[in-house]
Amino acid sequence: MTGADDDRASALKLVPVSRETETMFQAYVALLRKWQAAKNLVGPSTLDTVWTRHIADSAQLFPLVPHARRWVDIGAGAGFPGLVLAIMGKSIPEFHVDLVESNGRKCAFLREVVRALGLPATVHNGRIEDVLEGLPRADVLTARALAPLPDLLRMGRKLLTTGCLGLFPKGQDLEDELTAAAKYWTIQTTMAASRTDAKGRILVVKSAEPRIVS
Repeated sequence: MTGADDDRASALKLVPVSRETETMFQAYVALLRKWQAAKNLVGPSTLDTVWTRHIADSAQLFPLVPHARRWVDIGAGAGFPGLVLAIMGKSIPEFHVDLVESNGRKCAFLREVVRALGLPATVHNGRIEDVLEGLPRADVLTARALAPLPDLLRMGRKLLTTGCLGLFPKGQDLEDELTAAAKYWTIQTTMAASRTDAKGRILVVKSAEPRIVS
């Protein structure tokens, strides 16, 4: 078994999926490796552990809100978590992921994966705030490794203040981010442990309202 096989096996133990979903993950990873040399989609050092570092880390979000049908992934990058979620929800009626990304070359990659795998997803090339203004109501807003929590709340305000759930993987600085956000926002949150990072947690923002600061 190669290192890549070990990494895949470890990831699938952390977040078990069906054989069909695993096959689509493999096709996604193959496209990522093909495009990486020219487009620099992810940190080169993470390619050796792409399954645990990116696939499983993204896939663990899916079971936290099993009834969600409309997801929005801002700062989608190479598709983590948005494309992973679209793969996992492909067979679910009315499931859809909107991926928002300002980088044109990354959008080209996202669209190629969506086309090749027939995923229920739409890629939006533009500024986050501008794109969100034109999107319909969503069940979940997510972002991975994009920005500190106060910035995520500001960028996602259009959705988060109208009943959309926020789902944000975070690292060991989460408490500091919550303290900073509390200066300008009234938020209700819960947390889930990360399956892939012993120091990480997944922040669930149940409601968010900007404070009136005098």
